[in-house]
Amino acid sequence: RYALSGGTKLIKGEAKGIVISDGKVTGVRMTDRVIKADSVIICTGGKSYPRTGSDGSGYIMAESAGHTIVSPTPSLIPIETKEKWVSEVMGLSLKNVGVSAYEKNGKKIYEDFGEMLFTHFGVSGPVILSLSAHMKNQQKNDYKIVIDLKPALNLDILNKRILRDFEKFRNKHLINSLDELLPKTLIPVIINISGIDPHKAVNCITREERAMLADTIKNLTLSVKGFRPIEEAIITSGGVKVSEINPSTMESKLVSGLYFAGEVIDTDAYTGGYNLQIAYSTGYLAGISAGGNN
Repeated sequence: RYALSGGTKLIKGEAKGIVISDGKVTGVRMTDRVIKADSVIICTGGKSYPRTGSDGSGYIMAESAGHTIVSPTPSLIPIETKEKWVSEVMGLSLKNVGVSAYEKNGKKIYEDFGEMLFTHFGVSGPVILSLSAHMKNQQKNDYKIVIDLKPALNLDILNKRILRDFEKFRNKHLINSLDELLPKTLIPVIINISGIDPHKAVNCITREERAMLADTIKNLTLSVKGFRPIEEAIITSGGVKVSEINPSTMESKLVSGLYFAGEVIDTDAYTGGYNLQIAYSTGYLAGISAGGNN
């Protein structure tokens, strides 16, 4: 309604390519005709959410105009893990946990604090989606994710907390003594990874076993198997190379009258509205620049 109130004419159809003559845009080629134009904005999105029409066709049009396309990859996407136990706690949401990620050489590539979710295939949630943006070389790296279930407690304080719980539940088995410390569905998993008999009486737990339990709570480790399909990604990383676009106008440096906006460009950011802001800002700038070209 806003567009129509300004005198805009909406034309339905499928764009097949950009028509260029002598280094300048002259129109858009449709299935059955050519629409003449002095300015064209490619704002077709990336490859995420193809249901909305973002099927990557914008990359083809940009590349045919001479632009370099940085290989599109999924970003802000749930992560699949090698561990099968995640399906046992599927649906469990954890708040206020610490999450770190490491390359196979031990280099830390990410660390944050927030909310995550266990799924039947691995992990998701805001902190995991942001983490996925840092895993650029999945083929070359055997990534590890380390979850700190109690980031507010150091190992010493956590040990004391466990001792207090053991004292409170001294006549119970280990499996029944951690309800006040951990989510119920996660307790069997933590105990199993710790290597302690779940039916061992807490007053028989050794110092070494207690230390192993605390370490598991602070360093719950997952091995990354891969990402979910790009169709499930929130955004696409990659796209039209930014150095080939004038940042003051969003106009192509290669073709006069050709502009870009949104996710078709090689820009991406964390979850939290930043990618929407990229789309709004580049769209606004491309719009007023293209309008001034007429």
